[in-house]
Amino acid sequence: MSRQPFTARVIELIRTIPKGKVATYGGIAAMAGNPRAARQVARVLYSCSEVERLPWHRVVNREGRIVLKTEWNQMEQEERLEREGIVFSGSGRIDLERFLWQPGNTV
Repeated sequence: MSRQPFTARVIELIRTIPKGKVATYGGIAAMAGNPRAARQVARVLYSCSEVERLPWHRVVNREGRIVLKTEWNQMEQEERLEREGIVFSGSGRIDLERFLWQPGNTV
């Protein structure tokens, strides 16, 4: 299947987010070449996660929060992240200083 270069890069970047780390929509967009395309990253996740078997749950907003629309999806994402060792604060945020993934930073 032929994809636009930005979409292909987003998919590849999301595939490389390691267990126990998260990335932000905006961070993925910037790494893929368009820092203003965070919403497009969300669209790629929505349309391609199942077919491409992407670790969709490892992408959060810039505040370290889950932003999925339904409570069930939010709970599923939180549970998946917790199983990978991600810790949420009492206010539902992820410490991005601790858990944010950057390419080349797999520690």
